[in-house]
This record gives sequence, structure tokens and C-alpha cells, in this order.
Amino acid sequence: MNAPFMVHLGRFAAVAAVALCAATAPAEAASGPFSGLGGRWNGTGHIELSNGTKERIRCRASYEVSGDGRAMHQSLRCASDSYNFELRSDVESQGSRISGNWAELTRSIGGKLSGHARRGHIEVLVNSETFNAKLFLDSHGNRQSVTIKAEGTQFSGASIRLARGS
Repeated sequence: MNAPFMVHLGRFAAVAAVALCAATAPAEAASGPFSGLGGRWNGTGHIELSNGTKERIRCRASYEVSGDGRAMHQSLRCASDSYNFELRSDVESQGSRISGNWAELTRSIGGKLSGHARRGHIEVLVNSETFNAKLFLDSHGNRQSVTIKAEGTQFSGASIRLARGS
């Protein structure tokens, strides 16, 4: 696998981490956007490359949520037949705004993330000098759906579905 492709996969992994970190159930007035997210999640999905190639991935996530639901540490591991990645993220919220840091451990890359949450719907922007992406997440109870859209790189998008405790 060539080095630029692996870098783009690492960036995809970062975006996926953002999605998983930002996943929320509808927030109640007295609780932060990560309330109710704690625990282990598993699922599958696919990535899509700019040439139209798709590949299935399997993912596991673990969330440690603060007591007030406004901060979270997340760990995500995803793998396919040809690659894997491991992400760590620390995310905080102020009202509906989300911000934090991420690191992709297998490729030694990282950065910042930002976005907002409203009633179980998350929109996040991830930007760097060489990678820009939009992430959309919907969370309903014990199920999450994540869609990632990127332009101008070998990685063009992803779709992941996760379930708590499965």
C-alpha cells in the first residue's frame, strides 16, 4: 500500500474518530451532549476511494464520559483485510459547540476538531493543510450512523453503522 494512501487512511481514521466522539443521544437540558454515550460500541461500514473502489471495515469504540456529559475520552480501532488504525480523542462541549484533539496512533498523526451538536445530529469539520472533510452523524438510542465526505484526496468518503454492546 503506498504512503499517500496510508496518510489519507489515517486522516479518514481521524474523521471517523470525530464522528464517534461526537455521537450523542438527544441532549436533555441539564446534561452535556455526550451523556448516555459511555460504554463499548461495535459495527461495520465501508470506505470509498476517489476511483470508486469500496472496502468493508470493522470497528470497535470505547467511550469514557464525564459525570456531567460535557467531556469524553474515546478510543476507536477499525480494520479491514488490508489495513487497520487506532484513534484516541479527547472532546469537550460548550453549549452546542464541540472541540477537541485526536491522534491516530499507528501513523503518528493528529490534530484538532470542531463542530456542533443538536438533538442527536452532529456536524463536524476536520481541516488540515492536506485534508478537509465534513462529517454527519445521527444517533438514536443504541444505534449510530456516520457519513464522511472528503474532496481532493484519494479518500472520498465513508459510511459506518455502530451498535452499543453488540
